[in-house]
Amino acid sequence: MTATDATPAASGGGPVTLRAVWSTELLAYDFGFGHPMTSDRIDLTIALAAQLGVLDGPGVEVVGAEPASDALLVTVHDPEYVAAVHAAAERGVPDLVRGLGTRDDPLFPQMHEAAARVVAGTVDAALAVWEARAEHAVNIGGGMHHARPGAASGFCVYNDAAVAIRELLDAGAERVAYVDVDAHHGDGVQTVFWDDPRVLTVSVHETGHALFPGTGYPTETGGPRADGTAVNVALPSRTGDAGWLRAIDAVVPAVVREFAPDVLVTQHGCDTHLMDPLATLRVSVDAQRVVSTLLHDLAHEVCDGRWVALGGGGYAILDVVPRTWTHLLGVAAHRPVDPVTRVPQVWLDVVRQRYGREAVPVMTDGAPATFKPWSGGYDPGDDVDRAVRATRGAVFPSLGLDPELD
Repeated sequence: MTATDATPAASGGGPVTLRAVWSTELLAYDFGFGHPMTSDRIDLTIALAAQLGVLDGPGVEVVGAEPASDALLVTVHDPEYVAAVHAAAERGVPDLVRGLGTRDDPLFPQMHEAAARVVAGTVDAALAVWEARAEHAVNIGGGMHHARPGAASGFCVYNDAAVAIRELLDAGAERVAYVDVDAHHGDGVQTVFWDDPRVLTVSVHETGHALFPGTGYPTETGGPRADGTAVNVALPSRTGDAGWLRAIDAVVPAVVREFAPDVLVTQHGCDTHLMDPLATLRVSVDAQRVVSTLLHDLAHEVCDGRWVALGGGGYAILDVVPRTWTHLLGVAAHRPVDPVTRVPQVWLDVVRQRYGREAVPVMTDGAPATFKPWSGGYDPGDDVDRAVRATRGAVFPSLGLDPELD
């Protein structure tokens, strides 16, 4: 039994403000007891969003997804890898060379079907936005940014973001920007589009010196045909709200504006939070809400509102993930949730019954979520400023931007 009764609903005709991908079948993407990537993250988020009214009313439609076909998956993934995932799911055959059956990506019977359904949901979201059937679309079960063309990695079996971006290009989009604010580097998406000048990949993450996957340095700027289209901000461990927001503000808007994409795809892994067990950044729910709003507004400014937002990492499953992604859904629905809103008692009761403890009862961490803009001047003694300056120096000139200007 799931925590939410939200069910797919058909559109009333014409474009909607938000197309949200959700069905109980998406809960099958779950590596089992004790694994950080539990589907309770999604279940509890949808329940909270539904109980706060974010998914109700005109302008919002909730849609399910069938598993993606192999033909769709191989637009990004190697056919041999897709066959290996089938074998892993159907016969329990591990393939450690391809990352299947590892500690991060243990086998489970529905592995192929569940992962393929996530891909289909994100592709559906992207095409709905591209075809003007929806202004914005969100798949909080998506954002599997570590999966590579030939291997599973970091809890990610198929790379839904990369497949969706490929579909957007095939559908006629000339440029797509991908912005990833997960604590971990968005290495899989970067790899797929490393030498494709039509795709800008931007990742703001904890430094690879301290955190999986050990990549995402400022010097990673794209292949020979696409130099400047990979943008990486590698932040010091323990960076908090002020530094995280300053770094994003100093890099993301400038490069996205200059690239001028037709569609903005964003990944909102909330393992940046100070309570997350798998990273050591110190970001608040309030700052994550600020960034969701910033990216939403950037989509309206740069690409006529065409915005596809995805989930991703986030392993503080009671106190962080549901609140952060409910805020994301609220922003995308143009029905933002006031941070001082109380979490519904019904939802808190479900958490208490299921987990035996209380959850945070308000939609805020009480953090000011403020920062000093880059225009205030560079501080050479500040670790975050040095990281930002390294990124701007490495990539801004290739994009025709002056790294010294605001």
